Amino acid sequence: MSDLTLLSAIQMAEKIRQRQVSPVEFVEAHLQKIERLNPKLNAFIQVDAERARQSAKNAEAALAKSDELGPLHGVPISIKGSIAVAGLRCEAGTKLRRGYVAPADAPLVTRLRDAGAIILGTTNTPEFLMAWETDNEIYGRTNNPWDLTRTSGGSSGGEAAAVASGCAAGGVGSDGGGSIRVPAHFCGICGLKPTPGRIPATGHYPQSAGPLALLGVVGPMTRTVADLKLFFEIMQGPDAGDPSAAPVPVRCPARETLKPMRIGYFEDDGRTPVTSETRAAVQLAVAGLRRAGFQVEPFRPEGLEAARQLWWKFFGGIGGGMLLGPMTGGREAELGPLLKEFNGWVAAEPPHSAESLLYAWLERDLLRIQMFEQMKKFPVMICPVAAIPAFRHRERQWQVEGKTVKYLDAWSYSEWFNVLGMPGAVVPVGQSPDGLPIGVQIVAGPWEEELTLSIAEVIEEECGGWTAPPVS
Repeated sequence: MSDLTLLSAIQMAEKIRQRQVSPVEFVEAHLQKIERLNPKLNAFIQVDAERARQSAKNAEAALAKSDELGPLHGVPISIKGSIAVAGLRCEAGTKLRRGYVAPADAPLVTRLRDAGAIILGTTNTPEFLMAWETDNEIYGRTNNPWDLTRTSGGSSGGEAAAVASGCAAGGVGSDGGGSIRVPAHFCGICGLKPTPGRIPATGHYPQSAGPLALLGVVGPMTRTVADLKLFFEIMQGPDAGDPSAAPVPVRCPARETLKPMRIGYFEDDGRTPVTSETRAAVQLAVAGLRRAGFQVEPFRPEGLEAARQLWWKFFGGIGGGMLLGPMTGGREAELGPLLKEFNGWVAAEPPHSAESLLYAWLERDLLRIQMFEQMKKFPVMICPVAAIPAFRHRERQWQVEGKTVKYLDAWSYSEWFNVLGMPGAVVPVGQSPDGLPIGVQIVAGPWEEELTLSIAEVIEEECGGWTAPPVS
């Protein structure tokens, strides 16, 4: 492949180990691509070129000294601009944090560096991460590498655009209601929303604590499932700064042991319709699994609508009302239109009382019990990531199967699994008539990231996986 930046992270690391391509060459290729494409995409908010070049020289020198190299030795990556990278801005897209520089690396960043990764810079987000599109008053909007008139998604939209276009070999996003999975789906890459605590969210802003720790996670975004698995294995493991942390060992199941397992799938939730190409993508994934010898049956669990409503009580009522309300009070003039719009949706609902918060928490536990009981028959589910592919900037509703789908409803397919605390992986499968990528979502029970990734890997093999977007 002539374009070094479009190799997988694993391929890059292998070429470095075999001395076929140097870390310096890989970093320079990525920096040149960023220089060429970032003016079109606006994926990066800060490029740390000088330190990346020095890290590449150090990585090249290490090749001559030792054969014991990290699995990402010399591989250039990026980090979402809401995760602490020492010396780089960590503003979460808001003027209220403009100019804030992280004093130290988040633990997951340290783990990636220890594995040999070279950090190119940090990527764009919506303000306070509260949107499914990436735009803010500091850096502006991020465009989709498949169609610059469309969004790359949010809140990890800068990260998705960077990885999809080859400006980074992989990276890290965060997800409280689809913020890894929706951008991955929009940009045609892979993403993993882990169980809360499986990968430490320490160093993320806003902090994952209290009821929000039940929803918000950090996770990898890559072009291939194999890379996704590698990033996950490097980043996972408990940390004292994450209240949800648990010492869960990595368990990679053999594929043959999974084939007797029943896999369920559904094309829509019975409430929010999905586009025909979204249905077709789910059908393609199901057909691929069946070709590979898996048992796949129709199955739509009960409780999805209750989970959607409950998610908003947490994300909107707690995240928007109880967390952001005091932080932004009196500074409304500094907020951008996306956050003002979000705050308007939050204000339309009654604020939480101690009693309503307690009942929401109780309802979550009961819903989880109900879901996990159903999943005894189907430990893995395949479903859409969202109702639609990437939308044009600032669109707010769409006609799907003769019904109006509104902005907040289109992403319910991802939101359920945040409030239920379940891992979900996304892998690209199909395309829309406009040539936009379509992903499918693979979901399993808590702490079963390896299971979701194993099934995602089969779907990728059978359905083709990532292809390069047309941006150039």
